[in-house]
Amino acid sequence: MSQPSTSTESQPAAPEEWAQLKRELPEWFRNAPFGIFIHWGAYSVPAWAEPIGALGTVKDPREWFTHNAYAEWYMNTIRIDGSPAQKHHQEVHGGVPYDELLDQWHAENFDPASWAELFKEAGADYVIPTTKHHDGIGLWDAPGTNGRNVVHRGPKQDLIGAIAGAVKEQGMHLGLYYSGGLDWHVRPFPPHISSDSVHDTDRPKDPGYAQYAYDHVADLIERYRPEILWNDIEWPDAGKHFGPGGLGTLFKEFYAACPTGVVNDRWGSTTHQDYGTSEYEAHKDAESFDAWENCRGIGFSFGYNQVEGTEQSLTGKQLARQLVDVVSRGGRFLLNVGPKADGTIPAIQRQSLTELGAWMAAGKQYLVGATPLDSAVAVPTDEPWIRWIDRGTEIVAFVDSLDESTTAIDLAPTGVRLEGATVEGSGATVTYDGGKLHVQLLADRVGPAVIRIPRT
Repeated sequence: MSQPSTSTESQPAAPEEWAQLKRELPEWFRNAPFGIFIHWGAYSVPAWAEPIGALGTVKDPREWFTHNAYAEWYMNTIRIDGSPAQKHHQEVHGGVPYDELLDQWHAENFDPASWAELFKEAGADYVIPTTKHHDGIGLWDAPGTNGRNVVHRGPKQDLIGAIAGAVKEQGMHLGLYYSGGLDWHVRPFPPHISSDSVHDTDRPKDPGYAQYAYDHVADLIERYRPEILWNDIEWPDAGKHFGPGGLGTLFKEFYAACPTGVVNDRWGSTTHQDYGTSEYEAHKDAESFDAWENCRGIGFSFGYNQVEGTEQSLTGKQLARQLVDVVSRGGRFLLNVGPKADGTIPAIQRQSLTELGAWMAAGKQYLVGATPLDSAVAVPTDEPWIRWIDRGTEIVAFVDSLDESTTAIDLAPTGVRLEGATVEGSGATVTYDGGKLHVQLLADRVGPAVIRIPRT
């Protein structure tokens, strides 16, 4: 097993030290409503989880962890005695050690240029691949891993370098995900069966692991110059300082190397963040931040799950509604793609992204730089499905129907010129009569109709 380098104990930074890192959001991020997440790893070989529901909807923690819907948590779930994943791993994979899955992962059909082209066509502003998930396997030649990474085993290539180059070639912004909070290889705690275990009692907090994680992220910054650092779970407590190898120092180095960079909120509640992150139906408190992002998969898993089908997956229309809903409430949407082990994007995911792109071709421009609309002007509803945004000189209504038989909808916001309303694209027609705007939804719409209404 690889051993983290050691560091000396330092005192945790005081709140005023973290406060010195506060800064304005860069313009590009303020105007970036949509990003793509990528979860790809040795867990993509078995590609198996129970699709029991979205995170935040399964209330019993023991049930969630024992029947985990996240395929990328396979290494943890198969260690829980009596779990269906453990039984599946024994029956299908002979109970082999997890690292043998790394050697079975070949990525033989990996085409990063085609990935980036698909993401661009779907309307993405930024792309965030996973560099190291909780299983501890680096998707680049991570320092200190003693060859337990994809350059030396499995795919035998720098996957992050290939993705980063393709993303930048398409003019999108690069972010990088890193699991600083957990590493089941270098710090093999018992399997997690509770949220407290994940976020506190069974996560590494020691100086050696803090230095190990610091060295990784510093290397990622130096090699790939990301504009987003997306940490997960937490940061080892012993590293929450501004000394050598400390998180505060890491942030300073990141901002110096990437002046337009931002960091998320999963480094520890007492540290620093530029924006908050919710996940499916969980961590909703983050949506009260001035800047926030909601992340989720097309299905219930981030890593590819061969058990999922169309019944667990969002269509392009549904993705467009999710995106609009998030932006109308002041957030941005980070949608995950989980490639197969061979490097291909599953057909269901590709179709949903293509459908979303068809809507984004006309609709995205009205999400860029948008702000939530004052409720005194109009309020959102779910049936009919209506979301509102404010664009200064105009307001925009995004109108759809969850009940496909409902096609005629009336709008009556205040303080605007309803008679000047227009439709962007071909999702509906509008007429003005008697102080109301009559919207006729068209059956062939590819997502919510976009109704522009000028202010008085």
